[in-house]
Amino acid sequence: MFTIEHDFDATVITLVDEGEAPLQEDVIVNTFAECVTVEQYDPRTDTVTKITLSINQMHDLAAAINLPEGIYARKEAPE
Repeated sequence: MFTIEHDFDATVITLVDEGEAPLQEDVIVNTFAECVTVEQYDPRTDTVTKITLSINQMHDLAAAINLPEGIYARKEAPE
């Protein structure tokens, strides 16, 4: 399950783990104009781990999801 919310300066996607235990904590993806952040609470350390991806890194990640093993370079879309 996931939710999508539009805030003032970001789109927030929350991914909720469902199914059989053990379940993982929710993953929160914040999409801004200049970057994307991914956050997840770690109950072992009682902290939130956060990574920041550039928009280019996010496009690469989206392209890589369904590709086989290998090395790739994305072509920029013509303007």
